[in-house]
Amino acid sequence: MNLQEFVQKSQECGIEVTDQMVQQFETYMHLLQQWNQKMNLTAITQEEEIIEKHFYDCILPLSIMPFTGRIADIGSGAGFPGLVWKIVLPESEMVLVEPTGKRCTFLNAVIDELKLEKISVVNQRSEEYVLNARESFDIVSARAVANLRVLSELTVPLVRKGGMFVAMKGAKGYEEAKEAEHAMKVLGASLWKSQDVSLYSGDERVNLFYRKESSTPSIYPRNYGTIKKKPL
Repeated sequence: MNLQEFVQKSQECGIEVTDQMVQQFETYMHLLQQWNQKMNLTAITQEEEIIEKHFYDCILPLSIMPFTGRIADIGSGAGFPGLVWKIVLPESEMVLVEPTGKRCTFLNAVIDELKLEKISVVNQRSEEYVLNARESFDIVSARAVANLRVLSELTVPLVRKGGMFVAMKGAKGYEEAKEAEHAMKVLGASLWKSQDVSLYSGDERVNLFYRKESSTPSIYPRNYGTIKKKPL
């Protein structure tokens, strides 16, 4: 997929990608390639693959519902989906939560280069960040971070009542959703909608949209060791 095809497919998803945004995506892609030579950001390095498997992949959930308000991207890594969403939703307030310092340095470099506003990078684990940001986001996202039973406890406590958690998954997304039903119920969320798409490459994507229906009990999240050892 080239950038022109990306613009067209984004439009089909209801997202208008302007000429300025195209330039931002091009700069982002080149920075990703450059920085990837000195740190592990992505195994996907060819331009057409970056456009399809990172940029376009991140656009897909935006076709399901309007994304407005305050958004947190957990385990943002190289900025997927948070930076992609910020480029096409410039009015949104975005927080990228990433525990690895080197990746935070990269995210801040991209933000500076693209001159993005109303976006910040937090170098913390999610279960630490939630102590000061509990239930303060309209939307929380996570892409390729952890199994959903573990991930739910790292994300749902950040979502305000009535807000949404978006879990971006691969082919086993529905299987994970089934396993995480109990965890989501305990944390106050339920599956609202799902989206499954095959990319041009044939890679399968399952995006799960959870609505926060009640406040998460204050004992969650537990420390990460406990979450991983004894997931809900």
